[in-house]
Amino acid sequence: MNLFDSCTAGALRLASRIVMAPLTRNRAPGALANARMATYYRQRANPATGAGLIITEATAISHQGQGYADVPGIWSKEQVAAWKQVTDAVHAEGGKIVMQLWHVGRVSHTSLQPGGAAPVAPSAITAKTKTVLLVNGQAQFVDTSTPRALDAAELPGIVQDYRHAAANAIAAGFDGVEVHAANGYLIDQFLRSGSNQRSDAYGGSIENRARFLLDVMSAVVAEIGGDRTGIRLSPVTPANDASDDQPQPLFEHVARLLGPMGLAYVHVIEGSTGGPRDHQQGGQAFDYAALRQAYTAAKGQGAWMLNNGYDLPLAEQALAQGADLVAFGRPFIANPDLGARLRQGGPFNTPDRKTFYGGDDTGYTDYPFLQQGSTS
Repeated sequence: MNLFDSCTAGALRLASRIVMAPLTRNRAPGALANARMATYYRQRANPATGAGLIITEATAISHQGQGYADVPGIWSKEQVAAWKQVTDAVHAEGGKIVMQLWHVGRVSHTSLQPGGAAPVAPSAITAKTKTVLLVNGQAQFVDTSTPRALDAAELPGIVQDYRHAAANAIAAGFDGVEVHAANGYLIDQFLRSGSNQRSDAYGGSIENRARFLLDVMSAVVAEIGGDRTGIRLSPVTPANDASDDQPQPLFEHVARLLGPMGLAYVHVIEGSTGGPRDHQQGGQAFDYAALRQAYTAAKGQGAWMLNNGYDLPLAEQALAQGADLVAFGRPFIANPDLGARLRQGGPFNTPDRKTFYGGDDTGYTDYPFLQQGSTS
């Protein structure tokens, strides 16, 4: 098995094991996908040169779920129609694409919320992190706003938002969805003891803290099928002030919940998102092999996707040790034909960090291909 072999992930038949990870780029004014975004994804969609599977940038399931300026949404008919130009462009290149469904929870700012309201969270604990606002067209990092704690009676409505968003994604032509349960956003906030200090059925024990994730995943799977549903987890990342001093039993419990759902894949970020792969929380290093074993012991058969700082040798090693898919993030920003570059060992374009968030075509759709052609 190598990175360029075909693979099956639930209902998804993939031409390679190379996955383009979700990458927030803040180029969707009005929360609408647009022609520029369609070009960006199309450039990376040819499975012979780009990704076997594309996961979109995180996409808000509701206005309340937004936490950054100019990120796309998937709660309205207008947004469904706007995304259709992206899925059409990707499929025209022979590619496969799933939408990442996102509710940021407390990682937001009042200026981004309906009516200027406070962001919502499991508990009224401010995240020690930043969000991105656009001021005169320039990305600025600002402190998140203090959230209010969600009432238990509000949670079924948010679960329904996830279900509705999943249905909308399929209506927009996506091949499936990935539920974002990582990186300190709402589902992750419920999971972790550092952000969840509730005393009701959604707080306290590991079982209670995982209840919201179970509710969301059950609703999405019921709506579109487990074989078109993935999930993203980040067991020990400190991203967005995420913390838990006992991540091993917590995430092994989550893995056991996911096993019977017939998922397309499980997407695991190893270590600190975008940072050290050996980062740990609690008293000992996280055992990722045990996480996988908990999933398979619970009859989990979805493809196992790994992510964080991968290059070709590390990816090949992961596949040799049993992974099915490897996700590449920042390398795909500067290398639309990353698959071709990996196959021949480079060269690789260097991404311009100043253009990551917000802006126009510069640093977005203007990176050179190895062989400039119709997709440039």
